[in-house]
Amino acid sequence: MMKFKGYRRTDGSIGIRNHILVIPTVSCVNRVALDIATKTGAVTFMHPYGCTFDAVENTTTEDTFIGHGCHPNVGAVLVLSLGCETASAVRITDAIKATGKPVEMLVVQKQGGARATRDTGIETVERLRQQTPSEPQDDGDVSELIIALECGSSDAFSGLTANPAVGEAADVLVGAGGTVVLSEITEMVGAERVLWRRGKNDQIKQDLMKLIKEYEIELSMTTQDDSGVFISPGNIEGGLTTIEEKSLGCIYKAGTQPIVQIVKYGERPTEKGVVIMDTPGFDIASVTGKVAGGAHMVLFTTGKGTPTGSCIAPVLKISSNNETYRAMEDDIDLSAGDVLEGTKSLKQVGDEIVELVMQVANGKQGKSEYFNIQEFAIPNVSVVRKEVIHQKLAEQNDFRFQPS
Repeated sequence: MMKFKGYRRTDGSIGIRNHILVIPTVSCVNRVALDIATKTGAVTFMHPYGCTFDAVENTTTEDTFIGHGCHPNVGAVLVLSLGCETASAVRITDAIKATGKPVEMLVVQKQGGARATRDTGIETVERLRQQTPSEPQDDGDVSELIIALECGSSDAFSGLTANPAVGEAADVLVGAGGTVVLSEITEMVGAERVLWRRGKNDQIKQDLMKLIKEYEIELSMTTQDDSGVFISPGNIEGGLTTIEEKSLGCIYKAGTQPIVQIVKYGERPTEKGVVIMDTPGFDIASVTGKVAGGAHMVLFTTGKGTPTGSCIAPVLKISSNNETYRAMEDDIDLSAGDVLEGTKSLKQVGDEIVELVMQVANGKQGKSEYFNIQEFAIPNVSVVRKEVIHQKLAEQNDFRFQPS
């Protein structure tokens, strides 16, 4: 059964959760947001952003906040501002309000300080809750779901069990009209030709190759030598040896269907099918971008295990082996280890993943949902560009801004 009961929003989208989200627009008010959320059952996230004079990073920050506030899993929003940050609380509030959902804004510097804002915030959240439905009422179909695909703390079995099992599930979901989003462009380096063949048309193929090449160039600037080792110590400990080996295992998650669209970080897909999003390889930043882009839930494969989540979208962990599942049963939702042990096929585990997706869409709690404050990160989008500029100035001995 590929149907679920959900929360139909004014803009026509449907959510599988009905969260009241508190958005701290700058890290200075994280503690106030945390206080409000823990006392009301609202959800929020901690972050170190909100005040930068890099225009690109500032826009990315605002857009990611907006994406979370506009998310179909969010029923209402409280935007919490300090009052002097570069991230515009007004722009964020207005963009969320345009979806038709209830949203209010509080400014700590105008509200009487942290404790006074907390008290007003608690009252505001309770008022917002009264404006949202208490139970899911509308019928939803799998074709309305966006499912994000992620892998982290991978091991040598990830590309043999968990990732291809998710790929089996992705083919079923896409075949039923749904959308899956593959990201982490750094983990496509070395596997670009395989993905290139799956592009729906020449433009998508060209754009994909250009995007992967850009990341490959950036990766080359991150090491002191030409070793080509661009994988984490945990990946190496898990048995992976090269970025190509990791990439070829990583892309299994997206199944076999054509790639129909490439979207920017945090951008919501407009096509149904297999979509690629431009995100870095850092798990939390990657998950944050896909959730900002409207992903209802995340299928997160892992070899060694991880507890990371999202405050508004279930992040379902699928381990590559049964040992990790037993070691982290509080965090792992399903194990593909039976494939490794020869007791189940990839297709059988893929069907189990599809069943889990529909159960969670119908309200079953993912194991990462046990806490209402979760991780949040965005890419340092300008770091490499700045490093190149600084290096060039040093090479030219150009210190024009220093007094003579």
